[in-house]
Amino acid sequence: MDKIYMKARAKINLNLEILGKRPDNYHNLKSVFQKINLYDEIYVEKDESNECEIQTNIGNLDSKDNIIYKAYVKLKEIYPQITGVKVNLNKRIPMEAGMAGGSTDCASFILCINKLFSLNMSKEERENIGKSLGADVVPCFYNRALLAEGIGEIITPINTNFKYYIVIIKPQISCSTKEMFKKIDEKGEVLQKENSENIIKSLENNNIELLSENLYNIFEEVMDKKEMIEEIKDELIRYGAISSLLTGSGSCVFGLFKNKETAKYAYNKLKFKHQTYICTSYNSKREIKI
Repeated sequence: MDKIYMKARAKINLNLEILGKRPDNYHNLKSVFQKINLYDEIYVEKDESNECEIQTNIGNLDSKDNIIYKAYVKLKEIYPQITGVKVNLNKRIPMEAGMAGGSTDCASFILCINKLFSLNMSKEERENIGKSLGADVVPCFYNRALLAEGIGEIITPINTNFKYYIVIIKPQISCSTKEMFKKIDEKGEVLQKENSENIIKSLENNNIELLSENLYNIFEEVMDKKEMIEEIKDELIRYGAISSLLTGSGSCVFGLFKNKETAKYAYNKLKFKHQTYICTSYNSKREIKI
């Protein structure tokens, strides 16, 4: 095999609790991640060079600052038999939006390299590499709903095949994850909802009402443009969402819908005003093993 294609799926956070700062400056969290059927496309091809060449549809990502390039350097340190590769990345997931666009690209790239060069990495090996590159990379190895704890590396898959409809809006602002965590630290003690168990129960029982009642994200407490986020949440609900929430450290906001027709109605109403996406939850029946 000389080339491979993969869909790098985005995620939303159905809840997000920050449990405290660690000595290594990371933060312990507790969050239910849900993969969705919005994705970037990654094409990786072997090359005779000894370098990683990245081409994207977004120019400023064609650099050594790209997390894919950092993953290549890390992998080559561990597996010197890896040769050069050409990567073509078609970005569709909005950036600096709380949807793990960079992390899911990184996880998918690691899986592609594992397959292309027959590295036969164990689950533990690939997750250790992913963890060294970013806190959200490990959950992105899983194409399903899961509970993430620690810095995101402690994974408990959720037994669900629940398909529900989602409309996502990317506001005209972006959020730096580093800055958002800094705001959490500066705010100090925050009374948080401990609702992971209810969210897991809702997913296991296909209960959209229970899921909607338990959406929570601590980062909503520290948003600079909180009024803008609240306005977008209200718009989604006005056009049929049962509930809405900021995802990750922002800035994207999603709404949950009972059915496809209502989601499409909201999408068609909002797409002319905002950068808007319509999608569903995604729960693969099998673990990614390539």
